[in-house]
Amino acid sequence: MEISQSKRPGQLLNWDDIQKMKYSWCVANETMRLSPPAQGFFKEAISDLTFAGFSIPKGWKEYWTPYSTNKNPMYFPDPEKFDPSRFEGKGPAPYTFVPFGGGPRMCPGREYARVEVLVFIHNVVTKFKWEKLIPNEKIVYIMSPIPANGLPIRLQPHKK
Repeated sequence: MEISQSKRPGQLLNWDDIQKMKYSWCVANETMRLSPPAQGFFKEAISDLTFAGFSIPKGWKEYWTPYSTNKNPMYFPDPEKFDPSRFEGKGPAPYTFVPFGGGPRMCPGREYARVEVLVFIHNVVTKFKWEKLIPNEKIVYIMSPIPANGLPIRLQPHKK
């Protein structure tokens, strides 16, 4: 809201505004931690290895799911709690939260996605009042948690 209040009517966000949206990005990261955008990834062992006492031969495919680290209390205390402050400062330990991958093969669209998410959040928060039409809608778990009825909402422009 601070950014919105600093703008003249009709004035759009600029790059400096987006850089100031640190807490909003923390909220987006915590949302992705609790409901990862990808369910998992296959990797192929490029050599024989032993992991946690298990032998994995070269050529085998391993499947890693973000839930294995995103909800691990060793990396994220009280892992079921929504707490955007986890991403303030240095944030989580390397490779414990990787919605865009990590290392040299990190998604080249990461920064574009960040800008898109922040612009979307800014516009929804500043231009609309919204309410859930089914306040106690059940969550079903298929591959990931999904609202049973698709989370219908009513958007109404803020009164000026």
